[in-house]
Amino acid sequence: MEKDIVVQKFGGSSVANPERMKVVADRVISYKNHRQDVVVVVSAMGDTTDELIELVGQITDDPPKREMDMLMSTGEQISIAVLAMAIRTQGHAAISLTGAQVGIRTDKAHTRARIQRIETRRIKKALAAGNIVIVAGFQGVTYDDEITTLGRGGSDLTAVALAKALGAKVCEIYTDVEGIYTTDPRIERSARKIKQITFDEMLEMAALGAQVMQPRSIEVARRYNIPLHVRSSFSKEEGTMIVKETEKMEEVVVRGVTCNKNEAKITICSVPDKPGVAAKIFTEISKSGVNVDTIVQNVSHTRQTDISFTVPRGMLNQAIKSTNAIAKKIGGGEVLHDKNIARISIVGAGMRSHHGIAAKMFQVLAENKVNIEMITTSEISVSCIINQSQADQAVKALHKKFALDKVA
Repeated sequence: MEKDIVVQKFGGSSVANPERMKVVADRVISYKNHRQDVVVVVSAMGDTTDELIELVGQITDDPPKREMDMLMSTGEQISIAVLAMAIRTQGHAAISLTGAQVGIRTDKAHTRARIQRIETRRIKKALAAGNIVIVAGFQGVTYDDEITTLGRGGSDLTAVALAKALGAKVCEIYTDVEGIYTTDPRIERSARKIKQITFDEMLEMAALGAQVMQPRSIEVARRYNIPLHVRSSFSKEEGTMIVKETEKMEEVVVRGVTCNKNEAKITICSVPDKPGVAAKIFTEISKSGVNVDTIVQNVSHTRQTDISFTVPRGMLNQAIKSTNAIAKKIGGGEVLHDKNIARISIVGAGMRSHHGIAAKMFQVLAENKVNIEMITTSEISVSCIINQSQADQAVKALHKKFALDKVA
């Protein structure tokens, strides 16, 4: 009789030092003792990834992406080896495997590769031999045997993809918080842990600033209906289940408030107002690998207009360079940028069947004298770009207005 397979992912804060590694080892072993096969995905220890990025910054401002992947993949390799040793010291068999050794095959897009296939033969063989299998998250290998990484937060994606490939019943995501909250508890103390949330809601919250999980991992979980359990590695309390549907999913109008302070706004002034100009601008920007989010074009009364858009702050310099080049080509004016913005969003599946939610949000911001610079909406979310100095105030006001301190 085959054992159930559980896939567990532990983030960097969960394995930040030897003491925490031992706690993780104990938890993993407890599952093994309950006659489950355990596959563990591990991130780099603590701030290792940020330290490696800082190291590169002392060498060059424009590192080759292939070499970045070669460097960044080393952090997880340290974690898996140390955790395997911690488990072995307690008398249990464990083996550590890199993404390449597992056979996580990706495309060739260095630093943001996409998984194309996972070869499960080696993992299954190791499990059959009684091992706890520890896999390096965040990384894979091309069919040409080039090391790749999956983008920031890519260990989540590794775990979800492995859960699908291995037919796991559930994928557990361990972090330094006890689950998904109605907003960031560091901003609003009355934030409540959500017991259940839908894939759609979680995907919106992650994309709009909630940093608990990588959006791409939630997309994969939703596509294959893999239940995710987000919970704390420092507590045995139940966390938040991310599932296809929740009870009374449309009755809870707003599920959470998110805040993203890692964006910047770029404005191209005096853009010629004629067909095809926007296409030229954003085609050129996309070629530079910059992700563009909210776009606003002003109404033209003079055959010229301003176009504003947001980008991740880490891509700002790259985006400005590309935008300046295209502005000259199209005969546009000055290119301005603003790093002091924040995206405030409300998210909830119940917004599909309730009206007036956006108006209520705008009214709250007006009452708190928060000016809205840009607005974007989806079926289950409303987002406003505002001045970053007012972000925390806006989060608290919206959390209170939508009574999220009473959500369970």
